[in-house]
Amino acid sequence: MNERILVADDDMNITDVCRRYLEREGYFVMTARDGLEALELWSSHRPDLIVLDLMMPRKDGWQVCTEIRQTEDIPIIMLTARGEEQDRLMGLTLGADDYLTKPFSPRELVLRVRNILRRVRYIQPAPSAASEHMIKYEDITIHVGKRKVEVCGQTIDLTVTEFEMLYLLASHPDQVFSRNQILSKLWDFSYEGDTTTVTVHIRRLREKIEPNPSEPKYIKTVWGIGYKFAGEAKP
Repeated sequence: MNERILVADDDMNITDVCRRYLEREGYFVMTARDGLEALELWSSHRPDLIVLDLMMPRKDGWQVCTEIRQTEDIPIIMLTARGEEQDRLMGLTLGADDYLTKPFSPRELVLRVRNILRRVRYIQPAPSAASEHMIKYEDITIHVGKRKVEVCGQTIDLTVTEFEMLYLLASHPDQVFSRNQILSKLWDFSYEGDTTTVTVHIRRLREKIEPNPSEPKYIKTVWGIGYKFAGEAKP
């Protein structure tokens, strides 16, 4: 497997447990006790995924996530206190791919890590795009194999989850997906988070691909149900 995981939390018990469970699955694990150390390890070792606590000394998880997202779309799982919904929403808005609330099961953490990294490695193109590995709309081109998205000819940066969400919707134009369906398809196991997670990712995605995010051209809300991708794919 050989993927490198950075676990950043000022609670030594949490980092030790996370390390043991992740190493048991074959991952190489680095740990940091504060935000500055997390940024230093990220800069020098470029891990494949970061497990990031929000409340840390020197620099908190929000600051760390913001700095990383300026240059890289590495998957980030945030750790938040139970019941702190605003913290979770803020973390997702800043670009986290997923979150876990404390106390959490280390087995669930392993599942989340495994799922995200599997999506990074093995995205499969839709049958209609299998030969070209590309999905085209009027202003949007999705290079499936390269995990690259262009809007009006300009490459845009998407997180792992944003790319997966766009790919899911754009490869099934006009098909309506409920928020629970999106959670199930993207996370691929019983997900305990609320559907607000989907709403936040959709909002971030619209801000990046839509000409006018407040009046979306592509990602349409189907009130009371979920979302669909509007438009006709080009050959």
